[in-house]
Amino acid sequence: MSLQIEKNNSAITKQQTTQQTKTVFNILLILSVVHLMNDAIQAVVPAMFPILELEMGLSYTQIGLIAFALNMTASVIQPVVGMYTDKKPSPLALPIGMCFTFIGVILLALAPTFLSILIAVVFIGIGSATFHPEGARVAYMAAGTKRGLSQSIFQVGGNAGQALAPIITALLLVPLGQFGSIYFTIVAGLAIILLFYIAKWYKNQVKEIKLKSKILEEKEEIPLKYKNKVRFGFSLLLFLVFIRSWFNAGIGSYYQFFAIEQYKLSIFEAQIYLFVFLASGAIGTFLGGPLADRFGKKNVLIFSMVGAIPFSLMLPHVGATLAYPLIGVIGFITLSSFSVSVVYAQELIPGRVGVVSGLVVGLAFGMGAIGSVVFGVLADTIDIYHTILIAVSLPIIGIFTLFLPSDKWIDKNFK
Repeated sequence: MSLQIEKNNSAITKQQTTQQTKTVFNILLILSVVHLMNDAIQAVVPAMFPILELEMGLSYTQIGLIAFALNMTASVIQPVVGMYTDKKPSPLALPIGMCFTFIGVILLALAPTFLSILIAVVFIGIGSATFHPEGARVAYMAAGTKRGLSQSIFQVGGNAGQALAPIITALLLVPLGQFGSIYFTIVAGLAIILLFYIAKWYKNQVKEIKLKSKILEEKEEIPLKYKNKVRFGFSLLLFLVFIRSWFNAGIGSYYQFFAIEQYKLSIFEAQIYLFVFLASGAIGTFLGGPLADRFGKKNVLIFSMVGAIPFSLMLPHVGATLAYPLIGVIGFITLSSFSVSVVYAQELIPGRVGVVSGLVVGLAFGMGAIGSVVFGVLADTIDIYHTILIAVSLPIIGIFTLFLPSDKWIDKNFK
C-alpha cells in the first residue's frame, strides 16, 4: 500500500513538472493572433495621421496630442491592471477590454471633430491597456521553460499588427477616408471571440497560478542587500525603454511626413517606409527572444540599443531608394529587444509578472507618447527635417545599456 502511494505521488510530481516545463504553443499562437489584431487597430491611428491632417486640417501639434492620448491611456492603466491581476487574476478582463476597443473603433470612424477623435482613441487605449499585461501573463503561463521564445511569439503578433496598419491605411483608408476605419470593428469582433477561448484556458489555470505566485513570493523574495541594485537596474531599463519609445514615436509618427516633404512622395508611397520599418521590427521582435535564450538577454539589449546608432544617424541623409533597406535595418535592430526587455524585467523582479509587464510594455513604452507631442511641437516650430534629425540621435543614449545587471548576476541570485 505504501509503495503504491509513493508511486502515485511520484506520478503526480512528474505530471506537475511536465506541466511546468511544457510550452503550450496553441495558446501562444492564438494569443499572438489576437495581439496582431489589437495592435493593428491601435497602430491604424498614427497611420491615419496624413488622412486626418488632410480631411480635418489638423496641425502637427494636434496630431501629437492624438498620439499622446492614445499611448498615455494605453500605458498608464497597464501597471494598474497588472498590479490588480497579480493579486486577483481576471480571465474575463481580456474580452471585456477588447469591447472597449470595439466601441473606440466605431467612434473613430464617425468622429467629426478633433475632440471626438481624442475620445475615440481613449477607448481604444483602455482596451489595449487591459489586453497587454494580461496577455503577457498568459504568455508567461504558457511558456514552460522557453520564456524568451514565448514572449517573442506573443510580442511578434503585436509588431506584425503594427506593420500591417500602414498597408491597410494605404489600401483601405486612403481611398475611403476616415470612415474606412469602421471595417476594423470586424477585427475587434473576431478578437473578442478568440479572447473568450483564451479566458476559458486562463480560468482553468488560475489555481495553479495562485500557487506559483505564493511559491515565488516565498522562494524568490529579493534579499535586502540586492534591492538597491535591482532598483537601479529596473529604473535604468525603464529609462532605456522610454528612450526607445521616443525614437519609435519619432520614426513611426513623423518619418512619413519627412518622406512626403523631402522625396515628394504621395501618402500611399510614404506609408511603405512605415511598413518596412514595422515589418522589420516584427522580425526583430520574433528573433530577439530565441537569440536572448542563446546569447543572453543583456547582450541582445546592448545590440538593440547600441547597434542602431550608425544606421539611424545616416537615415535623414540618404536618398529615397537607400532609405528603404536602411529603415528596415533600424526597425529590426531597435525592436529585437522588445520581448527581451519584458523577460529581463520579469526575472529581475520575480513573482510580479503583471505589474512588471505593465510597467515595461505599458508605462515606459507608452510614456514615449510624450515624444509624439514633443516631436509634433518641434515639427510645427522648426520643421520636419530638423525634427527627424533630433529623433535619429536618440539611440546614442542606448550606450547606458552597458550598466544593466548581467544575466549571470540575476541567475545566481534569483533562480
